[in-house]
Amino acid sequence: MLFTSEHEQFRTSVRRIVEEEINPYADEWEAAEIFPAHELFPKLGAIGAFGLEYETEYGGGGADHSFTVVLAEELGRADMGGVPMAIAVQAGMATPALARFGSDELKREFLAPTLAGDLVCSIAVSEPGAGSDVAGIRTRAVRDGDDWVINGRKMWITSGTQSDWICLLARTSDEGGYQGMSMIIVPTDTPGFSVGRKLKKMGNNSSDTAELVLDDVRVPVRHTIGEEGRGFQMQMAQFQDERLWICYMAVTGARRAIDRTMEYLHMREAFGKPLMANQYIQYTLSELVAEIDILHGFLHLTAERYVAGEDVTRAATVAKLKSGRLSRQVADACVQFHGGMGYAEDLWVARYFRDCRLGSIGGGADEVMLRIISMLEGMGKR
Repeated sequence: MLFTSEHEQFRTSVRRIVEEEINPYADEWEAAEIFPAHELFPKLGAIGAFGLEYETEYGGGGADHSFTVVLAEELGRADMGGVPMAIAVQAGMATPALARFGSDELKREFLAPTLAGDLVCSIAVSEPGAGSDVAGIRTRAVRDGDDWVINGRKMWITSGTQSDWICLLARTSDEGGYQGMSMIIVPTDTPGFSVGRKLKKMGNNSSDTAELVLDDVRVPVRHTIGEEGRGFQMQMAQFQDERLWICYMAVTGARRAIDRTMEYLHMREAFGKPLMANQYIQYTLSELVAEIDILHGFLHLTAERYVAGEDVTRAATVAKLKSGRLSRQVADACVQFHGGMGYAEDLWVARYFRDCRLGSIGGGADEVMLRIISMLEGMGKR
């Protein structure tokens, strides 16, 4: 993928925010298990980081997907995984359906201030009993005149304690399976909406993750995004965006982890010479660098196809599977080659090890990616 001077100018702007507005606060936000989204997001909104590919009429950038690649890759340089994940949710996971299918009224009321960073939003799909199996969701919206009355629980909601509104997937008819779901905007100050609890996690601690409770929550039917009953299809399209975001951030994060590990190995001496002089270490890291290069190239090719308007579902699925697994390999090697310091919380390595583990779970677990690939390959057919 060829990047222009305009891309590089944008890259510089994003990198400045990562280096000046995010990384210096990594330890503080990790310890607090939350970051100040309402303070940080307007700074990202000011450089157009939210809604790069959306209509300019609502504050979007009117750009193509190549600018999203730049943004996500630079966010992968952050010193923690939680904050980039929250930014990605706002920019490319909770808002695509609204931007593509929402009414003008909804876009002006919710999308425009979200792209400016003045509002924080979340995507609410997973439930206590339904994660990767989206068809298993049970949250229900029943029509009562011009309102939806919503009851249910949502789980693993990024920025769930700070969100001003959520993009909710709920059942709006008695049709089972993948049918009869709709996407509905729910402001979090609506009576009956509450945060059940903030979840304790293995990693990504700077991102507040919550279980949400909807108890007779009443919102106007006009808050429905697009056509009623087409929510599942809209969410599947959002999943493609989500998976690409995860991959772009992961590949940069993996390369940065290798670079930081090499710096340490050049300085750390054992048995009278730098650890980097050990040929086994050199070869192991070289193998990982080669794998990162291959994945990076594949992602740029996929992005080019996306820009050209092609269906990249299969490529995004393959990349999601490989990026999660490669990140885990890289993290394990970095911990191992740091020795005891890799196991201590004093260095960045342990945090990276914990944070990147989510890559094989969030946005569709590895097993779901394998299932999709096997279906696309026609396996299991008689």
